Amino acid sequence: MPRYLPLLFLTVLFPSFLFAQRSQVIRGTITDKESHIALIGVTVAVTDVLPHIATATDENGRFILANVPVGKHTIQVTYLGYQPLTLQNILVTSGKEVILPLEMETSSRQMEEVVVKQKREHINEMALVSAKTFDVQETERYAGSRADPARMASNFAGVQGADDSRNDIIIRGNSPQGLLWRLEDVDIPNPNHFAIPGTTGGPVSMLNNKTLGNSDFFTGAFPAEYGNSTAGVFDLKMRNGNNSRYEFTGQLGFLGTELAAEGPISRKSGASFLVTYRYSTLKLFEGLNIHIGTNSVPNYQDAAFKLNFPLNKKANLSFFGIGGLSKIDLVVSKYTQPSEEIYGESDRDQYFYSNTGLAGASFSYIINSTTYTKITVAQTANEIGAHHDKVFRDANFKVDSLKPILDYVFGTYSTVAHWYLNKKISPRQTLKLGLVNNYYYSNLVDSSRQYPPTRPDWQRRLDYKGGTDLLQAYVQYKYRPTDALTITGGLHAQYLTHNQSKSIEPRIALRWKAGVNDAISFGYGLHSQLQPLYQYYAHLPQYSQAMMHNYNVDFTRSHHAVAGYEHAFSNVLRVRTEAYYQYLFNVPVELKPNSSYSGLDLGSSFGRYFPDTLQNTGTGYNYGLELTLEKVFSKGYYVLFTGSVFDSKAKGNDGVYRNTDYNSHFAVNALGGYEKKLGKYSTLLTGAKVTYAGGRLYSPPDVAASNATGDLVIVESQRNTLKFPDYFRADLKLGVRINAKKFTHEIAIDLVNILGTKNLLSLTYSPDLAAQGVYPFIKEYQLGFLPLFYYRVDFGTGKKHS
Repeated sequence: MPRYLPLLFLTVLFPSFLFAQRSQVIRGTITDKESHIALIGVTVAVTDVLPHIATATDENGRFILANVPVGKHTIQVTYLGYQPLTLQNILVTSGKEVILPLEMETSSRQMEEVVVKQKREHINEMALVSAKTFDVQETERYAGSRADPARMASNFAGVQGADDSRNDIIIRGNSPQGLLWRLEDVDIPNPNHFAIPGTTGGPVSMLNNKTLGNSDFFTGAFPAEYGNSTAGVFDLKMRNGNNSRYEFTGQLGFLGTELAAEGPISRKSGASFLVTYRYSTLKLFEGLNIHIGTNSVPNYQDAAFKLNFPLNKKANLSFFGIGGLSKIDLVVSKYTQPSEEIYGESDRDQYFYSNTGLAGASFSYIINSTTYTKITVAQTANEIGAHHDKVFRDANFKVDSLKPILDYVFGTYSTVAHWYLNKKISPRQTLKLGLVNNYYYSNLVDSSRQYPPTRPDWQRRLDYKGGTDLLQAYVQYKYRPTDALTITGGLHAQYLTHNQSKSIEPRIALRWKAGVNDAISFGYGLHSQLQPLYQYYAHLPQYSQAMMHNYNVDFTRSHHAVAGYEHAFSNVLRVRTEAYYQYLFNVPVELKPNSSYSGLDLGSSFGRYFPDTLQNTGTGYNYGLELTLEKVFSKGYYVLFTGSVFDSKAKGNDGVYRNTDYNSHFAVNALGGYEKKLGKYSTLLTGAKVTYAGGRLYSPPDVAASNATGDLVIVESQRNTLKFPDYFRADLKLGVRINAKKFTHEIAIDLVNILGTKNLLSLTYSPDLAAQGVYPFIKEYQLGFLPLFYYRVDFGTGKKHS
């Protein structure tokens, strides 16, 4: 490249960076949190610039703050009779307007202004304990999060994130299978690429943070509106597109090449659209004949949209959807000699795909000044399939033959609906009740002759077409006798039609502000969850498909009890701690004698498990202590420290309490970041993260049984008695943000595992070693050093508000 080209590029580009004032618009709406009525005359001000930039909401609750300088700002919102809001670190860039849909909560002391110093930690008004707001900016600010909501959640206290290969959310020692995913108020299937049936995580998220608004994440004793979960809830919301101006984003990164667009459908009515699309960058490189070090390239793409139509001051209609396609071929038969590039099981060619999608509509209506209702209906589809060919080789490593040994196609399609009514009885009392219905239709086929490899006949384990319905109802009530004390209570009920499993679950919580800077909270809940659908319909290979041996397995159930304390040292520094105890019962365990199997150990692997006959006689428990120390972003930096110590045990049919697969005993995260202006309109972005957690547990292998079967077989009586070394990983992020006149550019690199620490992942059976007559197990290591880059540009068209 000629030497003068970089100089020419800078000469052309930098005048747009250096001249003209860079500013942007902050717009939004403000409504009553409990009635959704637009609030008129609310004062909104940017308080960290002089003179302050201020305005008031109009008759529709809308506000516009024009000519706000680029950078991070503090916004204060005040209204007589309501608790004021203070929004910190609102990022303003030149490329896109900032849109803030805000809700204000009435004060129980009418006609007084109340100063609230605690930062609101959740969106759901009924959530008082073990709740955390998922901030979209945090997925990009935190090093190692990879713009993935699930990986970002692993920074929260009580959430383990010591698996580089998957983004499973392991909460307080629970199986990630116990997590409920929600989007736009309805339950959704696993929103990850390369998803395995019965799991809630995966290697790459389908969720695009550019479409998400701030959302709620619960780790225990959650409110009554949430059911079918024993561990936690990730309640995601999609944001509306800009209804005044067309805006666009383009991004090229290691994890995907993305495009996003949003803008008005009708400026008069306020209707808007938002759409995104992403394609696997690695697959794109392969198509350009750029070698990336492996021939097993993951191929995935995803898209999301939301269309929003305000019908009048009282009604709103929206349509939304997300979808993702993923596939990967791990073909080992093409190798002429052993290769380190062979991922997965080295004795077979594997062809895998996973497709997931959902589309829905939501309608809300304000009945009167104290009551509103909302209904959301969606259709989801999830299809996962795999084909394996066993590779037989001669003594010279030449392929002798291929033998099909596994075929399965799992299709699950659900029609989901959620209706609720919210009534603001008085400034002190709110009532919410609702109905949730999930109808699941399954088309499941599975055949195997994997073990032993010489088996000639196919074993049919699944051949089912049919449906079941999970009906749920709830009622919850909030009472605030004073601004210092809030009490919530409720009941959740659910019923599974195909085997008549049912439950009624009480929930209660309270939060008391013991002083201006202190708060104490307590919560209790009974929770239950159905089993992975494919396990209900499986049959033992020696019997017909009509003899489904686990068809009548009941819900797994759990008691949650949580107590917490918070203290604010200042407006930017606070500490929070929670202690919890969870008792799980009605847990599926195998009927066969001396089995140590527990359903609490499933949910975080790339394989499916077909248990023997189950019965609901297992139990388990989790208890622990969590600590969060946070200095929010101010004066150019932030610090976050989270830590937890815990114990997680489960009892199988042998009557012995053992460590669960997730009992690593402790997890610690230390994060920090610093931002510094490089001139007037450019900012240096830095972030660092260190994770230290207990090593993964594993079981001693039974060598003779494993060789006879052709796969790992453990010593049942010694399940989870061995431990890998503790997990350690350090991540570093470096980047720069440049605010040009009409564009915002951001270039960054995320250096994951910058020290190249070799963390152990699992013990794997190797048929190749077994054929050589040596010890047939190898230790698989986690991710090495991985640099992840991205470049993003944001820009808009159309006249800004002035």
